[in-house]
Amino acid sequence: MKFGSLALGVVLAFYSVAVSAQPAGGRVFPARGVAMHGYPKYGWNYKHFDYVNPDAPKGGTLKMSAFGGFDTFNPYTVRGIPAAGAGLPFDTLMVESADEPFSEYGLIADTIEMPKDRTWVAFNINRKARFSDKTPVTAEDVVFSFDTLRAKGLPMYRYYYGNVDKAVAESPTRVLFTFKKGDNRELPLILGQMPVFSKKYWQNKDFTATTLEPPLGSGPYRVAKFETGRYVVYERDPDYWAKDLPAARGFNNFDVIRYDYYRDTGVAVEAFKTGAFDLRTENEAKKWVSAYNGFSEKNGLIKAEFSNALPSGMQGFVFNSRRPLFKDRRVRQALGLAFDFEWSNKNLFYGLYKRTQSFFDNSELAAKGLPKGEELKILNEYRDELPDEVFNRPFASDKTAGDGNIRPQLEKAFDLLEQAGWTVDDAGVLTHADGTPFIFEILIDSASSGAWQRIILPYVRNLKRLGITAVMRAVDATQYKNRIDHYDYDMIVHVWGQSTSPGNEQRYFWGSKAADKAGAQNYAGIKNRVVDALIEKIVEAADRRKLIAAVKALDRVLLWEYHVVPHWHVPTTRLVYWNKFGKTEKSPMKGVQLMTWWIDQTKLKNLNALKNKEKERKKANAETVFKRLKEWF
Repeated sequence: MKFGSLALGVVLAFYSVAVSAQPAGGRVFPARGVAMHGYPKYGWNYKHFDYVNPDAPKGGTLKMSAFGGFDTFNPYTVRGIPAAGAGLPFDTLMVESADEPFSEYGLIADTIEMPKDRTWVAFNINRKARFSDKTPVTAEDVVFSFDTLRAKGLPMYRYYYGNVDKAVAESPTRVLFTFKKGDNRELPLILGQMPVFSKKYWQNKDFTATTLEPPLGSGPYRVAKFETGRYVVYERDPDYWAKDLPAARGFNNFDVIRYDYYRDTGVAVEAFKTGAFDLRTENEAKKWVSAYNGFSEKNGLIKAEFSNALPSGMQGFVFNSRRPLFKDRRVRQALGLAFDFEWSNKNLFYGLYKRTQSFFDNSELAAKGLPKGEELKILNEYRDELPDEVFNRPFASDKTAGDGNIRPQLEKAFDLLEQAGWTVDDAGVLTHADGTPFIFEILIDSASSGAWQRIILPYVRNLKRLGITAVMRAVDATQYKNRIDHYDYDMIVHVWGQSTSPGNEQRYFWGSKAADKAGAQNYAGIKNRVVDALIEKIVEAADRRKLIAAVKALDRVLLWEYHVVPHWHVPTTRLVYWNKFGKTEKSPMKGVQLMTWWIDQTKLKNLNALKNKEKERKKANAETVFKRLKEWF
């Protein structure tokens, strides 16, 4: 489930003739779909989303990989490491379509109601909604879920629901949310993304504790079996209550979804090539180019790139500015100059990547050129608190020749470090005026350490030329999660994904209040009054034009504060998979929707024939070798 979305006027569509009791604010009609901008694509009587096959056959097994381990089936709290696929047993009030910027349609909530001023929203529960134990989903369950998530769930829920005043079950099938003063226009849709839990199931359990008891949910899958550290298997509920709803048709086509756990990506790739699992997203350029040599569609393996229209987000080396070493903007800028992207792209990435130059790259939300129009108007409000570069220089990372010679960049870095009170002593160590040597640690999850080592070590060498000692530290998944949740690191590698219409999640990423909350995603430790103000302008934006301007302003300020050393991106999703799947011809704007795929029995039969043929070939070769060895000896 993707949180974060959007900050513009929600428009109700597809009015019915029935009118229910309303809070103050005028007559409101129920709707089955809502959109942040204009009207939803799909009307009252829509049958299914356009990007699904409504008649997709059910059956078969989807085998996937996961890394590290898990110790809980509750993915909605800070404690523990959730099992891969832990969200599968849970339904949400509404579901987001993948071929619109941000629209939602009824699932547990059959219809939604809200006034023009968005001071409240009501969800009318589908009377057919059932948990997997056949008990009905009620408004009381929705209220319980809301209260539980806000009080005990992941920190993001407190930010997302912070402007909600209260939730009230007005009847067994109707829940009303009223909002605090303010103009948080995306709240109805954020609430629509809420997973719904059984109050009866959880009322005598500790929601915050880790648990390996398979949870009760109303979703399409339930836990079938598992072994911690090895695998988890989910089975499709044949009696899933929503299987014939328009928002669910064409989804959840696999009878079984299995995740097998691996400790290392290299081991996982080799296992994949033997057919141990069916599909992997290949994010490593080297593996994309060379790891699958000898495999092709002829022997059943597909390599494909799928386009999307989503912002690329930001991946980079993240400074923990809670640390004294990184509090000075000039220091952060200097260390960014030591990263030679062009050399890495040429020597490590086969020239496949573009340098990321925005937190919203690959979209209309990215700040480009100099600020103008509405964006400039916004930034001018804070001119005295912002670097001059925000107004007079387009942001761009220094570009090198790619030959390893970054002397001009290092000279600039030295100047910045000297301005910040750092000089190189007689031993070649960068030392502050107070005698502190510049030493820090780059924290990495051990499961990905092999891939990151070849990227980090050249960066470490360049830092050494500045007199800085940086050490890569790889730790297991449990320790890694605990340390980043509590901001116990100097630098990490992280990626912030972004939606086509940012909103409340920006508080969680960059807001001052999130900087001190364990489990939030303000990993950089940003506490900046201007950033906070710009986030609120995004949340309160009344239309798309104002939203774009506010996002660009935030993007520009974040870039010039140098909290991240930007990495790279590719505007596609790279998948490698065994040729056993059926799918619709075109992916929607939000990219691959794996849960709309299905097992194509003809392809599966052909794939098995190819694998059997390969086994026979290897067996024949082995027998030949054995025969020759016998002849020789």
